[in-house]
Amino acid sequence: MNVTLSQLKAFERIVRLGSFHAASRELGLSQPSVSQRIRELEEVLGTPVFIRRGPRVSLTAEGHALIEYADRLLATAGEMVERFKTRDPLKGMLRLGLNESFALICLPDLLRRLELRYPGIKISVSTGNSQDVLDRLLDYSADVGVLAQTFGDKRFVSVPYSEHPVVIFCSSTHRFAHRRSIRTAELQGEKLILRELGSTTRKAIEGALKSAKVEAEVVMEVASREIIREAVAQGVGVAAVSEVEYVPGPGLHAVRISDAQVRTYAHVVCLAERRDTRIVRAFFEVIDKNP
Repeated sequence: MNVTLSQLKAFERIVRLGSFHAASRELGLSQPSVSQRIRELEEVLGTPVFIRRGPRVSLTAEGHALIEYADRLLATAGEMVERFKTRDPLKGMLRLGLNESFALICLPDLLRRLELRYPGIKISVSTGNSQDVLDRLLDYSADVGVLAQTFGDKRFVSVPYSEHPVVIFCSSTHRFAHRRSIRTAELQGEKLILRELGSTTRKAIEGALKSAKVEAEVVMEVASREIIREAVAQGVGVAAVSEVEYVPGPGLHAVRISDAQVRTYAHVVCLAERRDTRIVRAFFEVIDKNP
């Protein structure tokens, strides 16, 4: 007796959805049928994979190990089906993981490009920080990701997608408020509000200040864009933001940095082993074309 894909699919859906009932509803099966598949799976493996507590379930240690294999095998099975459908118009769901900072910047353009080239492909979007996106790629819950940074991990393939100037924004009563641009040196001694550690915007502005040997006074470190925006409007300090993310509003003014190339970048990333699957390959072809 062997493990079947239908057993693994039932197992994977229970893990992702949290219950036998939800899995059976999504799979279009009766709950007894789903339970039977799990019993057969546990019989083949010789070990329980779930701890059952009423309607909710949790994984045993063996179940935690199994989900990694199940994700890989189900993804490979899906890729095999794709490989032999090359004569058909490309259809299906592409699961895109987005760094939160790029959700509004990149998503409309990506959707437009994909719709023009492959109208049969739909996108399912999840957002998070860069590590969240990488984790989703690794556990096969995302096909491609858009990140704000590159890295040397050979498990991934990364290509540049777009670049965006960083601007400084201040309150309408600040000394920069009637300017279109400033020099980096003019930030000397300025009260500066920074994003959290790891933010690519923060890295970009800190790099520019270091290169110019400028020391600003960091007065706040905040992860929330909304809090930073309000603090700037209240005159607490100035802040850096990617130009495409800046939203003009009452009490705010943005200036460019005239003497330095301060930019953030977006990169499209996938697992190297999945780069040549049909739907991932199509996505990379789309982003490689001019709009």
